[in-house]
Amino acid sequence: MPSIPQPLVPGDDGSADAAVSSALAAFSAGTADAGTVMAALGGARLLVPVVALLTESEVGEHGLRQEKESEMALPKLVGKDGRQAVLAFTGTGPLKLWRPDARPIQATTPQVCQAAVHEDAAAVVVDVAGPVPFVIEGAVLRAFAAVGSGTVDQLGQESPEVTVARMEQAAPRRRRLGWPLFGR
Repeated sequence: MPSIPQPLVPGDDGSADAAVSSALAAFSAGTADAGTVMAALGGARLLVPVVALLTESEVGEHGLRQEKESEMALPKLVGKDGRQAVLAFTGTGPLKLWRPDARPIQATTPQVCQAAVHEDAAAVVVDVAGPVPFVIEGAVLRAFAAVGSGTVDQLGQESPEVTVARMEQAAPRRRRLGWPLFGR
């Protein structure tokens, strides 16, 4: 039997992360670049919308069509060129601007990007209805997805435009004690 996952942030009031909101506002004003927004989004909680889709209906005793069965679905945005994007929102306010009946599911930015890659979407669109829409696509989308799935090592092989840096613990340096202390 499937279980309902625990929320990432128990007690979340649905507000947008202050650092993300600030970075998006600065990006919109032209005082910050996309890298600033990416840095803020890196550890942020986003809200992914799910909506009910009617799968079966029936005519009730008063002659009106009524719901019999429905499923929850992850909506996607489809561009004029046919490319698809997964939607994500910084908070419940921007989510309600887009679609008031959507239900929010908490996810990290890497998890949302991983879902987009899994769904063969070309992008993640954050806050599509505003206040500041932002698109994560291309190598950045794949990099966030790799972080979410733990496949960062493969990313450098699959995407030549991405450089994967590895940090290793340095060997302890030996300090030389002696005179003069100030001559260096």
